[in-house]
Amino acid sequence: MPFKSQAQRRKFAELLVKGEISNETFEEWNRETGSARLPERVKPKARKKSGGKKKRPAKSKARPSSRRR
Repeated sequence: MPFKSQAQRRKFAELLVKGEISNETFEEWNRETGSARLPERVKPKARKKSGGKKKRPAKSKARPSSRRR
């Protein structure tokens, strides 16, 4: 799986130095990414607003019936 950002590449390099991932794993990701120009950070995708429920106007209150005497 290729890197998505420069920050991710730096994090993997840090994990490699600490010994938490193998050199083969880092090299595989690096090879798959190639020389692609990566953004510094990747922003999360915006959530879609649900268009399902719409607010209805409030029902008007019933008028009191006029009393006849």
